[in-house]
Amino acid sequence: MKYIKLLRPAHWAKNTFLFIPLFFAGEIFNVAKVLELLLAFMAFSITASSIYVINDYQDIEADRQHPVKCKRPLASGEISRPAGLIIFIGCLAVGGALAWMVGAKFAFVLGIYFLMNLFYSFGLKNISILDIIILAIGFVLRVKAGGIAGGIAISEWLMVMIFLLALFMAIAKRRDDVLIRLQSGQEMRKAARGYNPDFLNVMLSLVSAVIIVCYLMYTMAPETQVRFHTYRLYYTTLFVIGGLLRYLQITYVENNTGSPTKILYKDRFIQLTILLWVLSFYVLIYWPTNKVFFE
Repeated sequence: MKYIKLLRPAHWAKNTFLFIPLFFAGEIFNVAKVLELLLAFMAFSITASSIYVINDYQDIEADRQHPVKCKRPLASGEISRPAGLIIFIGCLAVGGALAWMVGAKFAFVLGIYFLMNLFYSFGLKNISILDIIILAIGFVLRVKAGGIAGGIAISEWLMVMIFLLALFMAIAKRRDDVLIRLQSGQEMRKAARGYNPDFLNVMLSLVSAVIIVCYLMYTMAPETQVRFHTYRLYYTTLFVIGGLLRYLQITYVENNTGSPTKILYKDRFIQLTILLWVLSFYVLIYWPTNKVFFE
């Protein structure tokens, strides 16, 4: 159990972003491509686990001061430092081998993701603003890798939306770190010194507004309407706004945004908005192209 906890398989949910290009291309039922993406998913997930391990290794002392992170296997002493390094090397080797099986270009993008996060773990995470930008870029690379693995061209709109959404969640997470610092007096992250609640609140408001505007522009763009054979995509904005408002409620009212992954697993409102958003796009993309009913 302690080794599974170290690898954080619950966080592998983030790597489902690899399937986004396949879904929007209308090929989610293409078995060959789905199987290829499952292999890519495993490569990305195992490589990501190697990053989690080395990050925990670097943060052992800091995590011991955190009210939640102190329970991590390396910080608590359940797993020794040498064992942690061995697990890191093993995950990296397996992830790299699987990535090469998917393809050289996919392996290249995964390599960029790995190196970026390695530098993040070894110091870039301590630079305010750059830390959240790097986290957001990680999700963009996931989508890019998914497009490469599935042989699908990715819209620039999609890349922008993914970046903004990931940036939004990263800012909310930093806000939680700052609140812990203010309440306990303990410094959770060096980068948190460059933030305060007012600054983070402004950033959240700014990014959430930009997300809604960009999403509306995406749904109403002529090329989007031509691609999906309908101009009704703007209806789905309802679910985007609902999900964002709920996340803001969790952030401002409940002060509980330390882990976006936990929110995704536990919050029923956000789960429902995501489900309805996916279903609405499923109907618009996968139902027969003659959408007289919707017109």
